[in-house]
Amino acid sequence: MTFGYSFYENSVTFNLWAPYQRKVKLKILNKGIYEMERDEKGYFTITLDNVRVGDRYKYVLDDNSEVPDPASRYQPEGVHGYSEIISPEFEWNDENSVKVKREDLIIYELHIGTFTSEGTFEGVIKKLNYLKELGITAIEIMPIAQFPGKRDWGYDGVYLYAVQNSYGGPIEFKKLINEAHKLGLAIILDVVYNHVGPEGNYMVKLGPYFSEKYKTPWGLTFNFDDAGSDEVRKFILENVEYWINEFHIDGFRLDAVHAIIDNSPKHILEDIADVVHKYNKIVIAESDLNDPRVVNPKEKCGYNIDAQWVDDFHHAIHALLTGEKQGYYSDFGSIGDIVKSYKDVFVYDGKYSNFRRKTHGKPVGDLDGCKFVVYIQNHDQVGNRGGGERLIKLVDKESYKIAAALYILSPYIPMIFMGEEYGEENPFYYFSDFSDPKLIQGVREGRKRENGQETDPQSDSTFNDSKLSWKINNDILSFYKSLIKIRKEYGLSCNRKLRVENGDHWLTIKGNEYLAVYVFSKSVIEMKYRGTLVLSSNNSFPSQITENKYELDKGFALYKL
Repeated sequence: MTFGYSFYENSVTFNLWAPYQRKVKLKILNKGIYEMERDEKGYFTITLDNVRVGDRYKYVLDDNSEVPDPASRYQPEGVHGYSEIISPEFEWNDENSVKVKREDLIIYELHIGTFTSEGTFEGVIKKLNYLKELGITAIEIMPIAQFPGKRDWGYDGVYLYAVQNSYGGPIEFKKLINEAHKLGLAIILDVVYNHVGPEGNYMVKLGPYFSEKYKTPWGLTFNFDDAGSDEVRKFILENVEYWINEFHIDGFRLDAVHAIIDNSPKHILEDIADVVHKYNKIVIAESDLNDPRVVNPKEKCGYNIDAQWVDDFHHAIHALLTGEKQGYYSDFGSIGDIVKSYKDVFVYDGKYSNFRRKTHGKPVGDLDGCKFVVYIQNHDQVGNRGGGERLIKLVDKESYKIAAALYILSPYIPMIFMGEEYGEENPFYYFSDFSDPKLIQGVREGRKRENGQETDPQSDSTFNDSKLSWKINNDILSFYKSLIKIRKEYGLSCNRKLRVENGDHWLTIKGNEYLAVYVFSKSVIEMKYRGTLVLSSNNSFPSQITENKYELDKGFALYKL
């Protein structure tokens, strides 16, 4: 590894890229302070034979200030404390990884701190059998790179290589991955390469890690295309390899790639995709650009990312079922939006958006459905609501089931947000644990102003109230399990060649061997097919259909043709 430390037989070599510094010393707690050698690129290096696993260290800069290692593998005392040397040794028995194809992906997004009462990796291990029985194939873990304090969504991380101490640290994370793999569950890690959190970021002192040209609303953004950017790109690309090699990660979710600006001849996203694909892993991007370039192959001048999130699909369903029109929902709300997202993926694909006050998006062409990830809830869509309300609190049970069927039985990759599958009613708030008083005040005021969040993001209760209750609604859980089973049995993934028809308050989607019927309020529907009922959200649907007119109550039904 170019960054951090590496073991060589009986010695350890430390590397730090700090071109802003003339001299750097390595301070190992209770052992000594050692002068490091500088090369022409600003790398400081030293090899020592008296270093052991468990030793803690910092770097001493020109002004005698001490900083942790920006490529620290573990921060047991948090973002301001000493970095700790950990052993790369681990007794894996997972056969290295789970080879999950895009078409088999059924993703479950979870947050380590709120998924269980323990809020640790160990807590998740206890729930793995439950997740396996649910039928998902991959767990997407919200960011676990070291962030300030003990609780956070994870997007304020400042040490890209260090596993969050309050979740259990690196060894416990490896245990979780090992156990998941033994059950055939893939692990997708949410990583943040568009910005670094505002507290505990010491890289600004060391070198041009951050851009002088571009800004994000959340923190400093990495320098991918200016002077010194070669080393910054290497810092990010080695991080991708680190998670794959050291932790056996099966795939990545890249946070907010629309905030990654790179005018290099080769975009950093293409570089990341190349590294991931070298190891036969998967990479998924969150993007609000509605731009197929993100997932297009290289021959179409794309970045060759495997799949991207589709907010339009979520907004279309949410706005219709809830009637909400605030913010970006003002662009949605008709049944036609759901039809368009089924037919064309993006509702806004070169269409004028009133919310944005400009034309937005571009058509996806003939890209297959497994290039896109859809959901009816995720951490953003729930947590960025002031009250953190889940969909179950906003709609009736039939609407909830309709929403679930719409996305799980779509040709796209479905992603469940933790607890959704059993009707979890606890909110999921935004929460944080900063120590800087000015930052705390800014976060409180910002969340209230922009999201209407009255609960204090910094309080223990906000975090604890966001934990899953595990009060399972068996009717909803059974319905989700049935949907997932049907998705697998009918091979519904990827194929966008569907026949979609609709009336004012209903929608039918015909695939190869099935007809899905969605009724948003009591309607008369003229059926054009014969079929046998496989699954329904209530008992009002006939067990058989023929070419005839039917008066149907609100709900969902799937017929085998």
